[in-house]
Amino acid sequence: MTDPNLYITLASAALAGLAMLTFAALTGWRGWLQLKAQELHASGDMPRQQALPNASARIEIADLKERIRKLEAIAAGVDL
Repeated sequence: MTDPNLYITLASAALAGLAMLTFAALTGWRGWLQLKAQELHASGDMPRQQALPNASARIEIADLKERIRKLEAIAAGVDL
């Protein structure tokens, strides 16, 4: 029972079994993620690429435009 070949064989068999289980779990995980992506795509819940800006973003853009207008007026020498 103290044969080193037995321990090496058992360890390599356990490692091979663990590798097979890991590969199977990873394949299942990827398949599940693909399924969920297809479900989201089919139901139309995927976020749009061209989403409209929310109100705070529009306010910030308007504020930036106002600042640019004032800076252009200062650069042109116009007194506000």
